[in-house]
Amino acid sequence: MPVSKLADPSREWLDRAYRYAEQVRSGDIPACRYVRLAVDRWYRDLETAGERGLIFDENAAAKVFRFTYQYCKHYQGEWAGTPIVLSDWQCFINANVFGWLRKADGRRRFRMVYEEIARKNGKTTKLASVGGYMAAGDSEPGAKVYCAATKRDQAKEVFDSIGMMAAQDRVLRKAMTTLRNIIRCNTRNSPNSQVELLAADYNSMDGFNVHAGIIDEVHAHRDSGVWDVLESGRGARRQPLMWGITTAGKNKNSFCYELRGYAIKVLEGTVEDDAFFGIIYTLDDEDDWKDPSVWIKANPNLGISVSLEDMQDQCRKAQEMPTAKIEFQTKRLNIWVYGESTWMNMERWNKCRDESLDDVACWTEGEESEFDGMACHGGLDLASVEDLTALTLDFRDSNGKHTFISRAYLPEAAFQSRIDKGGQLQQVYQRLKDHGCLVITPGDACDYSYIKRDILAACQRFDVKEIAFDRFNSSQLVSDLIEEGVPMVQVGQGTGSISAPMKELLRLVLTDSVRHNNPALSFAMSNVVAVTNAAGDIKFDKSKVSEKIDPAVAAIMALSRQMVQEPETDLDDFLNDPINASQ
Repeated sequence: MPVSKLADPSREWLDRAYRYAEQVRSGDIPACRYVRLAVDRWYRDLETAGERGLIFDENAAAKVFRFTYQYCKHYQGEWAGTPIVLSDWQCFINANVFGWLRKADGRRRFRMVYEEIARKNGKTTKLASVGGYMAAGDSEPGAKVYCAATKRDQAKEVFDSIGMMAAQDRVLRKAMTTLRNIIRCNTRNSPNSQVELLAADYNSMDGFNVHAGIIDEVHAHRDSGVWDVLESGRGARRQPLMWGITTAGKNKNSFCYELRGYAIKVLEGTVEDDAFFGIIYTLDDEDDWKDPSVWIKANPNLGISVSLEDMQDQCRKAQEMPTAKIEFQTKRLNIWVYGESTWMNMERWNKCRDESLDDVACWTEGEESEFDGMACHGGLDLASVEDLTALTLDFRDSNGKHTFISRAYLPEAAFQSRIDKGGQLQQVYQRLKDHGCLVITPGDACDYSYIKRDILAACQRFDVKEIAFDRFNSSQLVSDLIEEGVPMVQVGQGTGSISAPMKELLRLVLTDSVRHNNPALSFAMSNVVAVTNAAGDIKFDKSKVSEKIDPAVAAIMALSRQMVQEPETDLDDFLNDPINASQ
């Protein structure tokens, strides 16, 4: 994208980052839900970041903009030798990643980036400029920047681009020397630095001191091995950065799809992670993939590096050939063709959150609760003794509004194992534990005495009508509770038992008839995937063991009993006033 020579375009590029956010928010630029959520997060952060110890430093963002324009040149095609000029959407991403700092120490806020975008949108060129900056311009002596991918040729795209980009500039040409698999870099502020090419054989990787890890086409990685190795090598750095970029894939059980799910949870606010930046350029579920007007949602560089004419040609081919359709949707529209959709409408679920609701107090002895003495129904999802177990209570008020409170339980060994492994789920578990909605029980297996204690306390405190449990996964705990007089009721988890309450819960959420304020329950809701039979009945899919849904399952079971035990209508009241009595 050639423009007239500017001595320092950083102010203009900052203005373009702000402008892009404004145009997405106003609807002037068509954008998918996830991009709109990223923009909403940007504005929310600008308003509230100070309360969380964060600050947006325009000078920090301008520094990377200045480096990109002054030293990074196109190295091929008609623009060879001219400065790289970022598009507005790229300015927005880079301003976020490099402009946000922690007030306490002035270091970068974001340590991890997940960017998902269709092909041909200039990702290699942009990543090369980022890699060059992290090695030569980030004021990190001895910086180690790693370019990784599943295939050596794929990793070499970014690696070679950094080298060829440097060769186009007089200053970088002197500072950077390209060898076979290493680019050595010596600048005044970043001496003894290097960019290194990595293959995917992570079993042989060890001893890294990672300042930046750039992982291309994350969807092609068979597991999280490369990511984990690079992430674990960041500990000695002041402000390391992991940047994963990818187009959509076809494997819903992949590490990439899991990372994508985490990014969505952060964007939706289900998970709070101030060190994680995620943005996904794709189509919305209701979009017609054949409509050219929506293609810009997945291709923000449409009309620049993405040819509309080429897209139209590929679309025509996709409508005639099934294999071409899959390729067009995944690679050119960034749609996970075989990925399932989350069952719950999380945008509406999050709107039902009531911050005045003190969920933890409901389970704490000596704390007052608005539900003391109130009728409720419960659901108990007993997983394996080594995994997550959940108890959820459903309180229905006279207006038909349902309030859910929940508590989850995990054995200490399983919690520690997840902590040792690291990753996104470890961060989630730690936050849930700190919040108080996840109870860690001692030992290798879940100590059911903790659950029994909480259920008996709930029965003393609330008017617990029934607690539903899965008849195929009952335990001695259920027998003990029955002996204690707790009204335990068997409920199946097949479509016959679960379809109606799942559909009802979704209806309640869409009509704002739900209250909640429990991050474990919200996290579980965001993980639920529904499977449908030929009759249109649904149930939750428990096949993905990595996606924890237990508190949500317990909520659905509780609602199933609430539906059976709807308030009875007095016959005399009905005869006197049939309309009001039936409400």
